[in-house]
Amino acid sequence: MSARPVLAALAATIAAGFLAGCTSTAPTASAPGAPGPVTVTASDTACDLSATSAPAGTVSFSIRNAGSKVTEFYVYGAGDRIIGEVENIGPGLTRPLSVEIPQGGTYTTACKPGMVGDGLRAPFTVTGNAAAAVEGDAALAAAVTGYQRYTNSQIEALVAKTGEFSEAVKRGDVPAAQALFPVSRTYWERVEPVAESFGDIDPKIDGREDDERDPGVEFTGYHRLEKDLWVTGLQPDSAAMADRLMADVRDLQARTAGVQLTPLQLANGAKELLDEVATGKITGEEDRYSHTDLWDFRANVDGSQAAISALRPVIDERDPVLGQTLDARFAELDRLLETYRQGDGFKLYTQLTPDDTRKMTESVDAVSEPVSQVAGIIAA
Repeated sequence: MSARPVLAALAATIAAGFLAGCTSTAPTASAPGAPGPVTVTASDTACDLSATSAPAGTVSFSIRNAGSKVTEFYVYGAGDRIIGEVENIGPGLTRPLSVEIPQGGTYTTACKPGMVGDGLRAPFTVTGNAAAAVEGDAALAAAVTGYQRYTNSQIEALVAKTGEFSEAVKRGDVPAAQALFPVSRTYWERVEPVAESFGDIDPKIDGREDDERDPGVEFTGYHRLEKDLWVTGLQPDSAAMADRLMADVRDLQARTAGVQLTPLQLANGAKELLDEVATGKITGEEDRYSHTDLWDFRANVDGSQAAISALRPVIDERDPVLGQTLDARFAELDRLLETYRQGDGFKLYTQLTPDDTRKMTESVDAVSEPVSQVAGIIAA
């Protein structure tokens, strides 16, 4: 997530070293006959692109952070819909991004030094039109269809469980609401890249108290209610906040119903979910009041695995060794996570030792490296 001014910047700085090890620094390969990647030089005050246009199809970027702050790079479509993003690019690092843009038009690029605000934006023109990657490729089409079914099922469960959580808050049943908080969030965390593509929805549902907001915009969503339940006690407006959360979750469901995903969005989303683990869950920044971060950790890994699973027939056809590596690394991470399970849930973050977080960091690092290769395989 982009608007995490204090804790996120600190968390990203802590994670930057390990992200350097789990992320390829090579420029993203372009499709045969296509131009090389657009190089992006991001500093604390500028976002310089080597080109401001590209032909329709797969558009590749290579983003180098030449500044002193952790940064992000985004490609937006109409209505600030996020087409592709790379988060948590530490100073001195280079990260690749490939996005599929089959329709010509004017888009927007943005670097976000410090990972806050609207970023340093500029128009980016896509010329001509191209066939979508799924056209004429049955395996890619099946991957997208399968993952969309998964996304729809998770959002249906999100609506149902958030409804139970909301009702518990409204009737003042704090123990029940506390028990339902991490369970309801599981479904959000599994499909977070899809949910985050609607830039205005994410801050409402999953914003933190210290996020940068426009004047007059309230602190709402899961984390506002988390604070009410674990820190301040239920407030006079907690019930109204629960109703607002439900309205926003239903809005998300309505918007995602007609979304057409691309294979590259699946590949990029799988990596984004592991980055979420690295900068929010391993550091304890995500659920700072309830300390239920490991529920979110598990859900992010589930979502990453689901995206990779949908793409596996294509991965196996193009790079069978990569598929085997992915299986082994995810299995190792799964085994590690299970050692922290308690009943139907997990240990609280406050029960973890520095050695625990080190083991988790190393295991996520090991998974992130092969997952970071998937977008290049899909774009080839």
